Amino acid sequence: MITLTIDRQKIQVEPGTSILEAARLHGIYIPTMCYMKELNEIGACRICLVEVEGTRTLQPSCVYPAAQGMVVHTNSPRVIKARKMVLELYLSNHPFECLTCVRNQRCELQQLAERYHVRHLMVQGELKRYPIDDQSPAMIREPSKCIVCRRCVRVCKDVQEIGIYQIVERGFDAVASPAFKKSLAETPCIYCGQCLQLCPTAAIHEKEDLETVWKALSNPKKHVVIQTAPSIRGTLGEEFGMPIGSLVTGKMVAAIRRLGFDKVFDDCFGADIVCIEEGAELIHRLENNGPLPQFTSCCPGWLRFCLLFYPELIP
Repeated sequence: MITLTIDRQKIQVEPGTSILEAARLHGIYIPTMCYMKELNEIGACRICLVEVEGTRTLQPSCVYPAAQGMVVHTNSPRVIKARKMVLELYLSNHPFECLTCVRNQRCELQQLAERYHVRHLMVQGELKRYPIDDQSPAMIREPSKCIVCRRCVRVCKDVQEIGIYQIVERGFDAVASPAFKKSLAETPCIYCGQCLQLCPTAAIHEKEDLETVWKALSNPKKHVVIQTAPSIRGTLGEEFGMPIGSLVTGKMVAAIRRLGFDKVFDDCFGADIVCIEEGAELIHRLENNGPLPQFTSCCPGWLRFCLLFYPELIP
């Protein structure tokens, strides 16, 4: 173990631990925009800069290893000034659409700007102007809001092993995009949603159908029915601060009815039927030397993955 001091706290960590991880292990906050442990440790965003006594410049804590006797300051005036400058540079060419943005109040860039009291920009740069890609049935890309953190690139390539995204262009024009700036609809994207879960801004976000639903609910000539998966009633409570696994079936149905839906159905009966049919299919294959193994999934992402990358498995 090595001993170092972070913000006047003496802590011990394993050799090779980064300053960022050492701080997080002991509840010390250091902001990041690009970092993902063991996946995207590139020090690109420069938000995680810290002051290390004995070094001339500020250091990116996510890639700078902790050392014996090291003294680190994460919130010195010099560090705060540098972080504010980095944020101002990000914002200098970022679209100012916060009030109408789908990630308003959930955007990491916006939250950091608020945390560090960025009230005005010292520099006003040229705004990026890229067309919005809304051709995908599940996701929308707004490349003009991309900060080139590379999270989507890494999770798509190294976790999902699809590799849709890469950094195209260079310098000011650099942006995370499918090759040749193609639309997502033109790629073998399986719409798993991992990229949009990790995107710190709204460069990638969900395609919503809320307006379509509200129009249907407000139409007196339509009898509107909703059908939910069994997992919803067991996970929805987490969004309202309830313990994990809390069943909220009654509350959920009451809320849905108050929204104006005429009928509420649950997939549970259909799910049971599917399990029975799948079991019968497997028994039939085993007894009649049918093709094995048998795969099954209700996940459209999994099905698309199989269709695009392993079509030989489809009967």
